[in-house]
Amino acid sequence: MLVSFWLVAVSCYATDVNNVRVWIAPDHARLVFDLSGAVQHKLFTLKKPDRIVLDLSGAKLLSDLSVVDLSKSPVSLMRSGSRNGGKDLRVVLDLKETVKPKSFALKPNDQYGHRLVLDLYREVSEEVPQKTAIASADNPATLRDIIIAIDAGHGGEDPGAIGPGRVKEKTVVLGIARELKALLAKERGFKPKLTRDGDYYISLRSRTQRARKMNADMFVSIHADGFKDKRAKGASVWVLSPRGASSEMGRWLARKENSADLIGGVGSVSLEDKDDVLAKVLLDMSMTASRSDSRQIAHSIHRNLGRFAKMHKKQVEQAGFVVLKSPDIPSILVETGFITNHDEAAKLKSKAYQRKMAQAIFAGIKAHFTNKPPALTWLAWQKNGQRNAKSMSSSYKVMRGDTLSVIASRNGVSLTALRKVNGLRNADHIQIGQVLKIPAS
Repeated sequence: MLVSFWLVAVSCYATDVNNVRVWIAPDHARLVFDLSGAVQHKLFTLKKPDRIVLDLSGAKLLSDLSVVDLSKSPVSLMRSGSRNGGKDLRVVLDLKETVKPKSFALKPNDQYGHRLVLDLYREVSEEVPQKTAIASADNPATLRDIIIAIDAGHGGEDPGAIGPGRVKEKTVVLGIARELKALLAKERGFKPKLTRDGDYYISLRSRTQRARKMNADMFVSIHADGFKDKRAKGASVWVLSPRGASSEMGRWLARKENSADLIGGVGSVSLEDKDDVLAKVLLDMSMTASRSDSRQIAHSIHRNLGRFAKMHKKQVEQAGFVVLKSPDIPSILVETGFITNHDEAAKLKSKAYQRKMAQAIFAGIKAHFTNKPPALTWLAWQKNGQRNAKSMSSSYKVMRGDTLSVIASRNGVSLTALRKVNGLRNADHIQIGQVLKIPAS
């Protein structure tokens, strides 16, 4: 009995490393060790040559490290050995470049068992700001494009919801995001940017941080719902709830002293040097404007989607999603359908349907910014140019009681300009029914 008990205890103590996977992102590489159970680990680095050492207590390797594809990673070679008489496992990573390692354990979820994650962050050189001409409303060459941050949900280790035939949310939404980017890239006055353009994971806060670094004028996050009841279906559009906005405002105000975050997008304002009252007022103004624009864009997209897709609700919905919590960037989240529903999964994995989804989102974004373009953008210049051209060709029919000075004041033009465009050189005599040209103000 004693021998049998001792064998069981050893078996429970040992943790197997069953597999090693690699995900490559632009700024880091992620190594994921699939484990049979929880494990204690220790991480340290060595120099000359640069190496990372990962010690796992009570673990043994059942995977072949030589077959792991490290070609696009900062790692040149991964090798292993046993320690403490075979009780522990040591994994050594020989490096091709300098990295900052970070490790953490993940508990089991619906997709995976216990995992140990090792992130290797590359040293990213700061971009040197390029000198650009000062933006002028009179010079379209100096005006900027409207930047749209397009966020494909999930990615890498996080597949999102999984539907029939193992179709994954992360794959579907990246396809829609790329279609949306292509549509916006063809439209003058817009510059689309993806938060991720590959199969890798980005944390929720990092997604909004990336949008801020892009100086985005809008953030749209694309997802596909999943539910245990496979009958559930329908697309939906979400904006930040009042409660979510309130909690985020509190978060920003609480950390403003040590925060490098800015509000207001281009030409943004730091809260760091503002007193509490002014910081709250500035943040409240920024968030109010952002939420108003978010709702307008969301309603337009909801209406567009409803023309060809079943909608989960008849109205735009509200929630406290983390990716919607940028105080200064209009942000929406689009659930393109239930990937766990057989019919909707079949549509969502179709390139034609992904393009249709992207077109509906694109039309909503274009309509909003064409009608309400930010200042000093090409679209704002174009809109003002059209308005001025219309003003140049406008006219006014003289009514009883009118005088030339009253007409000039009412139309926001000078009396001299009104006389000149109508050839009234000496006198201000006008007649009822006479049609006058109104110059641009």
